[in-house]
Amino acid sequence: MAMTRVLPGRATMSLFKTRNRLHPVPVQAARRSTAVIDWAAYIDGHRVCTDSVADAVRLVRDGRLAPSAEESAGFVWVGLHEPSAAELHELAEVFGLHELAVEDAIHAHQRPKLERYDDVNFFVMKTVGYVAHDPAESEVVETGEIMVFCGPDFVVTVRHGAHGELGSVRGQLERHPERLALGPTAVLHAIADRVVDGYVCVADAVQEDIDEVEEAVFSPERTDEARRIYRLKREVIQLKRAVGPLAGPLRNLTGRRFVPDDIKEYLRDVEDHLTRVREQVESYDELLNPILQAHMTQVTVADNQDMRKISAWGAIFMVPTAIAGIYGMNFDKMPELRWDYGYPMVLVIIALSCLALHRGFRRNGWL
Repeated sequence: MAMTRVLPGRATMSLFKTRNRLHPVPVQAARRSTAVIDWAAYIDGHRVCTDSVADAVRLVRDGRLAPSAEESAGFVWVGLHEPSAAELHELAEVFGLHELAVEDAIHAHQRPKLERYDDVNFFVMKTVGYVAHDPAESEVVETGEIMVFCGPDFVVTVRHGAHGELGSVRGQLERHPERLALGPTAVLHAIADRVVDGYVCVADAVQEDIDEVEEAVFSPERTDEARRIYRLKREVIQLKRAVGPLAGPLRNLTGRRFVPDDIKEYLRDVEDHLTRVREQVESYDELLNPILQAHMTQVTVADNQDMRKISAWGAIFMVPTAIAGIYGMNFDKMPELRWDYGYPMVLVIIALSCLALHRGFRRNGWL
């Protein structure tokens, strides 16, 4: 690819003005007022720090850096977190980003996809994060998004949400210059690999929650796990929406010509991990359904047991109630009214009848 010298215009200079930076800025630099988290030029796999993104662009797009007209010696990597429309539009002027892709990156809430606009590939991935939760809370999985603009000599990453930070990805790549020397697609693979690793971690954490729920459902103690099961089902669906649609774009990415063969091998490995975690997440839904049915069955059985106990005690108390009702009718001629031992005899009959009913219900499992 022939490299041309591109001088940033007014929009470039206004967005990427000098920030008095002499050394690589860690992820904590996100506290600055701009959405730009970090930037750097990479020449033959080695990071070159510049005072501004404009300097990085000039450095990489200077034709003298290209060893031949068909090969680029470097690229620029700009990382942003939840940029405003103005910032991203100014960035689009610098790198020639398509307006439709820019609009998607601003508003987020996109499905995982891979689209091509001229020589720029736009890759969208869903990020997930497991939230340490209290049983009373309603959410254990949070989602975000990472949009990647991958061009011949640049990578622009736009991150939405609290999860999926890329500072560690950048640091890991910089420790392996031979990987960065492969170009922007090396960054694209590293980001996809980190996102899929996040899927694996969250899926394992959800598996632990499902195991806890299953153990609680089949424990001898009576607990109400229906709300927790429904919450897990909703989180599994949310996880499936992030994991499942990524398979197609990732498969298409491995077939693109702009991806070197060395990177394609790594991408196929990421695709394999994605397939395994997708099957794992799909099995969760199949596992939660019988757990919920078993819980509802146990609730029904417990309610029936309670009703049997109530009915048994009601039958026992009906005996003294019936006898007292008969002798409370105030008839003059009733048996044993004038007998001295009539009252004790009635008490004995009541006690023996209640004891016999109690033993019978206990023997039948009603009490």
